[in-house]
Amino acid sequence: MLVELRIRNIAVIDSVMLSLAPALNVLTGETGAGKSLIVGALGLLLGDRAAGDRLRTGADRGSVEGIFELSNHNGTRHTVFQLLDERGIDVDNGTVVLKRELSAGGRSRAWINATPVTVAVLSEIGAHLVSVHGQHEAQFLMQPEMQRDVLDRYANAREVGTRVAALFVQLHELQSRANERVALRREAERRADYLRFLVAEISDANVQDGEDERIDGEIRLLTHAQEIRQLSAQAATALDGDDSTVVGQLRNVRRTLVALSRFDTNAERWLTALDEASYSLDEVARELAAFSEEVESNPGRLQRLESRRDLLHQLLRKYGPTMHDVGATLERSRTELELVDGAAVSDAASQREIAAARETLQQASLELTALRKIGAATFSKAVSDLLPELGMIDGAFRVSLESNGTIASHGAEDVAFQVVLNAGSEWRALSRVASGGELARIMLALSTVLARLQQVPTLVFDEVDAGVGGTVAWHVGALMRRVAGHHQVLAISHLAQIAARAHHHVVVRKAEHGGVTTADTAVVTNDARVVEIARMLGGDSDREVSRAHARELLDRGASDMGVLDRSMPAVGESAVKTPAVSQRRGKRV
Repeated sequence: MLVELRIRNIAVIDSVMLSLAPALNVLTGETGAGKSLIVGALGLLLGDRAAGDRLRTGADRGSVEGIFELSNHNGTRHTVFQLLDERGIDVDNGTVVLKRELSAGGRSRAWINATPVTVAVLSEIGAHLVSVHGQHEAQFLMQPEMQRDVLDRYANAREVGTRVAALFVQLHELQSRANERVALRREAERRADYLRFLVAEISDANVQDGEDERIDGEIRLLTHAQEIRQLSAQAATALDGDDSTVVGQLRNVRRTLVALSRFDTNAERWLTALDEASYSLDEVARELAAFSEEVESNPGRLQRLESRRDLLHQLLRKYGPTMHDVGATLERSRTELELVDGAAVSDAASQREIAAARETLQQASLELTALRKIGAATFSKAVSDLLPELGMIDGAFRVSLESNGTIASHGAEDVAFQVVLNAGSEWRALSRVASGGELARIMLALSTVLARLQQVPTLVFDEVDAGVGGTVAWHVGALMRRVAGHHQVLAISHLAQIAARAHHHVVVRKAEHGGVTTADTAVVTNDARVVEIARMLGGDSDREVSRAHARELLDRGASDMGVLDRSMPAVGESAVKTPAVSQRRGKRV
């Protein structure tokens, strides 16, 4: 549960340290006093979007810190402990401290037990610690997909629903691939004769990558064989023929350097360089001589190569521009023909695969439908049973399952929340409830039932009592009190009937200090609580008649509380009790 909430420099909040009890905590105050700021700060702690304009005017930094105390339940380790272990975050004696810091530049930082974390991790952990129910929740529950998700959570059907969605996508992909193959096959059948001609033409040519370039090079040699032979022989003779040629002249130079070496040692280095040049020129001369003898005219081979070149150029014009492209065209054409030639076999295999996927989807969908039917019946009864307590004597709620006729990604049926508000009325969609007070009570009943499913220790009801009053408000307070038997509850309310039910009553007041508007908080008991209840009842809190009315309401709440508390399970391992304080001023907020 949330033991303590510390807020610094947020909006008009200067500094506050708000302690909470383990059961029903009610936060009250005049309209605009700053109750919503407390909830907003708590939202920041749970990962809501942070902006620099949330800071108190003139402050460079602001922060929100929450201290939670968790315990294992029935020997089962709390989920949060496991999540923190996975991230290497230590937990000391079941205490978890979440902290969020904002800067004027719009940046924010977060910590869990002094370990830096991302806001995403803070949000994930926070979702297992606190659940906020507000007036905006009604808008979400009007949406069909949200109603379906609520039912699946209640019916423990989310895992099956996820499986149905995945199987639906798998079946759709198989059908799409099969349809694509059919379309390709039809196109291939239309072009089958052309494709067979193309495959035969390229296959018979037996082309190879780079073949056209090799043939062009050999044709050049054969076409100019006589000239090539003459030029290479001429070059070989010029290099090494007699003493007048290049190599012959180098031999004369060598003899001179040998004689010079007797007088100067530098001549040895020159001799070495000269010998290397001579060897290279000798090698070039021998290769040129050999090449001139090898090159010969071959009109027959030249004719064959030119014919081959003409064939390759024809294929390049049709299927090029390169021989690689020609080969790729051949492979693509063969693949298209396989669609035609192997159509019967591939179609049969595809249909078997689709049929198996459809059968698996149908079985999963039937499983999902069965869970939803059971969950819809019990959920409908659980919510309907609460409506009379909320002043809707003839009210009823049901979850309607309408078959789609086909299986969609969300299953074989649509889910719709429907209500009857008065005897003899027809069932109508939740979205058609016109009265704000009636809608608020239905939403409270839904939130109460859903709270039983949630493993989070702390529930926040943010003015979910809007639009109700009188005796109904008294019943609303009793319902919140009952929820507080298995969860810590923080309720922001403007109703005295609900405040009178609280175990722990906190008042938010706005005031001016040193020319700056701030908000003060106080935990009120005894006479201070009587004054606040009198104010909430709309009377003059200084008049004895107003205070007497407030005392009567508190006495009535106290007499009911014993019965309610004895009928409720304890919160964790702690007994529900009101803090023993007469009036404690919180730090300035």
